[in-house]
Amino acid sequence: MTAVVARLRSFALFWYDFVIGDDWRIAVGVVAALGITYGVSRTSVPAWWILPVAVVLLLPLSLWRVARAARSASRSSRDATL
Repeated sequence: MTAVVARLRSFALFWYDFVIGDDWRIAVGVVAALGITYGVSRTSVPAWWILPVAVVLLLPLSLWRVARAARSASRSSRDATL
């Protein structure tokens, strides 16, 4: 029984890491974009453009956050050596 629980836990952790990844905010943005796309697709308005717009908005946000964190880390390591 313990092996089954361990495998289920590993499976759940894999999917969590796969979906959430490094930034949970981007995952929430993707889920929101998919939900909005679904909602718009139920109307007469074309919905094909929503996901590309989400990528155009979310990708720079993700890159900005990583660059800011790297800049902050390099600044703090430089200050530690002084």
